[in-house]
Amino acid sequence: MKWHAVVAAVVLCAAGLPGCAPSNEQILASEESQVKLRGMQTRAFDTTDRNKMLRTVIATMQDLGFVIDSADEGLGTVTGTKVSSHMLRLTVTVRPRGTTQLLVRASAQHALHAIEEPGPYQNFFASLEKSLFLTAHQVD
Repeated sequence: MKWHAVVAAVVLCAAGLPGCAPSNEQILASEESQVKLRGMQTRAFDTTDRNKMLRTVIATMQDLGFVIDSADEGLGTVTGTKVSSHMLRLTVTVRPRGTTQLLVRASAQHALHAIEEPGPYQNFFASLEKSLFLTAHQVD
């Protein structure tokens, strides 16, 4: 008798699960917003000098008021923190793209939440482009 009650409870719980699952529309909207965010965060530069790019990223971050927390040449990452009216954390990754370009991706966080507005990314990349004297290309 108890076994039937357990089976009934399992069936009832399983029947309720599909209602909790995200719809395809929610998944597609989430994927679309992630693609849009990556597009704001990423630029391709016509250079293969990774060390120069990393040094320029560090200098640009410092010029923008960031204190460099860590830099890893092997991984191609630089992380810095800016404390003004609020705390902003920026992580920049540099990696090869094909044989003639480097891909630079900046990821900004405020209070452990990803910044999804384009302004901070546009400011960073505009400053980085000026420092490099190179033209960045929007990545699709």
